[in-house]
Amino acid sequence: MNAQPKSLVIASRESALAMWQARHIQAQLQTLYPDCQINILGMTTQGDQILDKTLSKIGGKGLFVKELEAALADGRADLAVHSIKDVPMVLPEGFALVAIGERANPFDAFVSNHYENLAALPKGAVVGTSSLRREAQLRARFPHLTVKPLRGNLQTRLAKLDNGDYDAIILAAAGLERLELHDRIRGVLSPVDSLPAAGQGALGIEIAAHRVDLVETLLPLNHAKTAACVTAERALARALGGSCQVPLAAYCTADEAGLLTLQGLVAHPDGSVLLKAEAQAPAVYADALGRAVAKKLADDGAMEIIDVVLQAA
Repeated sequence: MNAQPKSLVIASRESALAMWQARHIQAQLQTLYPDCQINILGMTTQGDQILDKTLSKIGGKGLFVKELEAALADGRADLAVHSIKDVPMVLPEGFALVAIGERANPFDAFVSNHYENLAALPKGAVVGTSSLRREAQLRARFPHLTVKPLRGNLQTRLAKLDNGDYDAIILAAAGLERLELHDRIRGVLSPVDSLPAAGQGALGIEIAAHRVDLVETLLPLNHAKTAACVTAERALARALGGSCQVPLAAYCTADEAGLLTLQGLVAHPDGSVLLKAEAQAPAVYADALGRAVAKKLADDGAMEIIDVVLQAA
């Protein structure tokens, strides 16, 4: 295999955050392969174009990656960079995730111009989020709040807050930090208040499966500890048929010895039912750990909740 490429093309969404992520990977590859010509192919995806409906209503997270996968399939790009939380749990045939970068901040951030935290919001205050996962947990812990959909790229969402459409919004902390918008974060939500989405804060590199020549080239970008945690999280979500239509959370940590602790959550969107489960296993059993926590949740009634949610979608 050729680990010293002459040129590489990275497919990326054109939002400011996605381009930051692509340039981040570009810089890492340039350090590894200083003689390589590395370009970024910016693309607008269907998920970026449809902003008047929630993701769960228009087909899910795959809408953010389909155009990029088309570029991989027809050879316009060699690799695509994604926020792992935006990647469907089951990839289409012919594609593969070959590297998971070191995770940044995995948690959700509370953003507001007038309130310090969720507890300070008065009854009826409007909170914006694009995620059923966040919405369900918000409704469960703060039933007096009004939760409304919030779509668009990060700058668009912040603009809607600044325009007074919302009293507060919940965003991924990693995105704000990557774009040096730390000052917009009033507080980072603990996993107790908002358990993260599977893969949140981590970047993934996808290739066309037949491009075996790229595997060795991209392997240095894989962060083993993050990859093990993300593998467990995605295995949990996959086992429960996880998509953005289901309020599902999965968050895994690893200690110095490589022992993984995985927390999982399935909830009804209105917050009326919230199931949690947790288990531990060595990193080598990451996939099995995810399936084990999924089974605990299923045994507690998760599939019944998921069926109800999908029927109502």
